[in-house]
Amino acid sequence: MSLNSFGSGSGSGRKRDGRVSSAALSRHKLKMSLKRGGPPPAPSSGTAVMTTSLDSVQQKIPTVVSSGYDSEKTQGGRNNASIGQPKFIRSDMADVPVQQAAGSTLPLVITRKKGGGDSDDGNYNPFEHRKVEHPTSDLETFVHLLKGSLGSGILAMPMAFSHAGLWFGLVATFAVGTLCTYCVHVLVKCAHILCRRRKIPMMGFADVAEQAFLDGPPALNRWSRFIRFMVNTFLVLDLLGCCCIYLVFVATNVEQVVSVYLETVLSVRVWIMIVTVPLIFMCLVRNLKFLTPFSMIANILMFVGIVITFIYMFTDLPAPSERPGLVAVSEWPLFFGTVIFALEGIGVVMSLENDMRNPTHFIGCPSVLNFGMGLVIALYTLVGFFGFLKYGPDTEASITLNLPVDDKLAQSVKLMIAIAIFFTFTLQFYVPVSILWKGLEHKIRPERQNISEYGLRVALVVLCGGIAVALPNLGPFISLIGAVCLSTLGMIVPATIELAVYHEDPGYGRFNWRLWKNSGLILFGVVGFVAGTYVSIIEFHAEFSGGH
Repeated sequence: MSLNSFGSGSGSGRKRDGRVSSAALSRHKLKMSLKRGGPPPAPSSGTAVMTTSLDSVQQKIPTVVSSGYDSEKTQGGRNNASIGQPKFIRSDMADVPVQQAAGSTLPLVITRKKGGGDSDDGNYNPFEHRKVEHPTSDLETFVHLLKGSLGSGILAMPMAFSHAGLWFGLVATFAVGTLCTYCVHVLVKCAHILCRRRKIPMMGFADVAEQAFLDGPPALNRWSRFIRFMVNTFLVLDLLGCCCIYLVFVATNVEQVVSVYLETVLSVRVWIMIVTVPLIFMCLVRNLKFLTPFSMIANILMFVGIVITFIYMFTDLPAPSERPGLVAVSEWPLFFGTVIFALEGIGVVMSLENDMRNPTHFIGCPSVLNFGMGLVIALYTLVGFFGFLKYGPDTEASITLNLPVDDKLAQSVKLMIAIAIFFTFTLQFYVPVSILWKGLEHKIRPERQNISEYGLRVALVVLCGGIAVALPNLGPFISLIGAVCLSTLGMIVPATIELAVYHEDPGYGRFNWRLWKNSGLILFGVVGFVAGTYVSIIEFHAEFSGGH
């Protein structure tokens, strides 16, 4: 029946005609308002049909209003799901429910305001809305940053210098370290801007990337889910790759010590399989609380082992003139891949910043990040420079492998650091398992979730063992992980995020300097990605063909 038939009837018919037209007009206004990013028009009184229409539309479009945080504050802190997660994992934004909206896992805020800097909304301070159960002080964050950045990569720095030269490695390590630190600044700065724009207390790395694409040019909006998936994927690949490197590292050091006392020498591949077996059972532990004692033991053993290694390294140092100051350019990709692997800690910085009592102290000058990364860069440069100066062309992929084979103290150092890395494996393994399980959990029936999670853990440990057996050469392996994962996460993604966040307001600056700067970072990351991957594959091919 057409609307004209209502108009030809009685007065009541004309009333229905006006009501239907009003509802249609209101739906049209609502649709146009949502497209423009503004708030929906207020419903007029006395139009029951229009109210029903608005209700049906709003059921399809989840919204987040600022009062939601206040109500959550009165009801208690975070939900149970977030409490169950470890502090350094934030797959979802804390205190913000995950809702499907416009193809995104982020909540859709109807009153969207694109563009603008830190002062976009002077009435909303995201740091005041954070509800952290045990916030960390600046000193505690500094210690956590050191703990997250000082890992097995420091033992590979002398090998990195062997692919750069003594003096070029010295300068390039400071340059790459400064570049990595600057990219962390960019990521955290953009996170602060997006938190103010969207009125969200805190974000994780993947959240920042997804929100930046939603806030950026229209051409990037459709890729928001993809960039989130890519960041999480590279985080998982990076962390599982580190687990594989840990397996090779432990097996290589144990093999070097045990072979002195055994008549039958077992290959590194056999030792990798032997080490993998107990790790399968240790990685079935799902509560980090039970792994804390192992973490403490690992920290003590690693510290003692590195101190003793320094004693060997600084004994009878040759003159710097006996080492090449610069090597062939073809070897540089292995250097950059290893240094980025060793220095890049961008996967943990957002979690550290989110848990701070004073988040504004994390970046800036001076700041926790600058002091922490400055000390890390200095330590890594010190080990790389003097380690290569000591052992020269004989430098191994791990400096511990250069220690005397028959010396009892040197053997104890190798075993101590091997045990420390063995225990660290379980902690490193916890993060990728949590990310993967979070994506699979809702697809599995509740009664099968426990056995499925245990199956995932066993499968991932066996996968890491299989990869380590296939690729037991530490040097190219470390460079490959650094080139593939950390060039992407540490340089390409932060530069792309800043381009998306700044594209509209305040813009790219005079002469588009932000555009040129970030384009240079992306280009450097792409070159490092391609060159590092290519050279690492060539190294692996030489090993398998017997020419390494």
